[in-house]
Amino acid sequence: MNNKIISPRRCAHASLTKIERCGRYSNLEIDASLKNADTMSPADRGLYTRLVYGVIERRLTLDHIISQYSSKSVDTLDLETLCGLRLGVYQLVYMDRIPDFAAVSETVDTVPSRSRGFVNAVLRSFLRSGKSFTLPMGDTPEEMAVRYSASADICRILADSYGSGTAERILDAFFAPERICLRINTLKCSVDEALSVLSHAEAGRHFPDIITVPSLSDEVRDGLEKGLWFVQDEASRAASAVLGAMVGERIADVCAAPGGKSFSVAIDMEDRGELFSFDLHGNKLSLIKKTAERLGIGCISVAERDARVPDEALIGSCDRVLCDAPCSGIGVLGKKPEIRYKAAEGAERLPAIQYDVLCGACAYVKDGGTLVYSTCTLNRAENEDVVARFLDSHSDFTLVPFTAAGQSCDGMLTFMPHITGTDGFFVAKMKRSAKL
Repeated sequence: MNNKIISPRRCAHASLTKIERCGRYSNLEIDASLKNADTMSPADRGLYTRLVYGVIERRLTLDHIISQYSSKSVDTLDLETLCGLRLGVYQLVYMDRIPDFAAVSETVDTVPSRSRGFVNAVLRSFLRSGKSFTLPMGDTPEEMAVRYSASADICRILADSYGSGTAERILDAFFAPERICLRINTLKCSVDEALSVLSHAEAGRHFPDIITVPSLSDEVRDGLEKGLWFVQDEASRAASAVLGAMVGERIADVCAAPGGKSFSVAIDMEDRGELFSFDLHGNKLSLIKKTAERLGIGCISVAERDARVPDEALIGSCDRVLCDAPCSGIGVLGKKPEIRYKAAEGAERLPAIQYDVLCGACAYVKDGGTLVYSTCTLNRAENEDVVARFLDSHSDFTLVPFTAAGQSCDGMLTFMPHITGTDGFFVAKMKRSAKL
């Protein structure tokens, strides 16, 4: 066991530098660091995690503030120095409970000795100003990018899809404190039982089998290990709920990894029937199998398959098909801060892929069967436009009205984070006409 006391700020600085330099995902870096920091107290572990995620999600805003007090251009600063400044300014602006002297002195100690005088001078200059700073207040994508710390491309996509006012409300909602949603595995545990054993747990807003907790406490982790529940946002739960799985049906989930929607579908059908969970990435299938076993689910069969090329043996045989297509992920900026800084090039290629995936998925649907298309993005080009193109070329499919999270629609519904308090998500429900 490592008995050395680890400073949460020093650990955060090291992680932020590594994430920036190596392109490592923040959640993987945080998990690895916490496993190696066994002497860190629960409070310090929480501070470390908040610092890493917070600095990443506010990066563009922090750099803009730093530029107003640094004698050197942000672009010319070495990475260790810049990460130290970001860490200090984040605490001073966004963490009121941390005393200013601690935010400055302890952060200065995290940077190399060559930079300590400079970092100290910038942070103390910021303090002397009363922590005053200005942000661009216009509604151009570039100005919104600085205020909400998201790429100008993402701001432009949201503004083009919903208007700049709604785009700003969406972006602001991604800063809301996260509460973790747990889908209760009613094959093993009732919702009332879960609420009775989990501290600070609350019923979900929109689905009776979802509860929320403030953190992954030891009791939450214990239930995860026992298969009593699994993590699933209510917007994601909506996709499986809208699918409407029934006992004894044959169902396909064509882009299943990491498996959350398949597990919800299996529980909805009481683990009685056939559920084919396919994914293009074969290395992710073992996780689906392992989690299904932990949840006590036996109806799932996994296989590596490109959703654009359906299994001929299953064509026209499924009662319901879920197509949760690969997407730009703009709806989950609050959970995956790295997505904030994506450029538009990748998103521009996605609608063509999504259309092909949806066309492949529809081949499984039997006459009179149900097809659900979903994404975790808020880009109309990946959502409504893909569905419209699909319906234009597949006259045997029509939209089916449904209600979810208290909202009724004619067949397509977008979960807006600032309205529903969930991830941003899109769900479309279609039915294949029955032959006479």
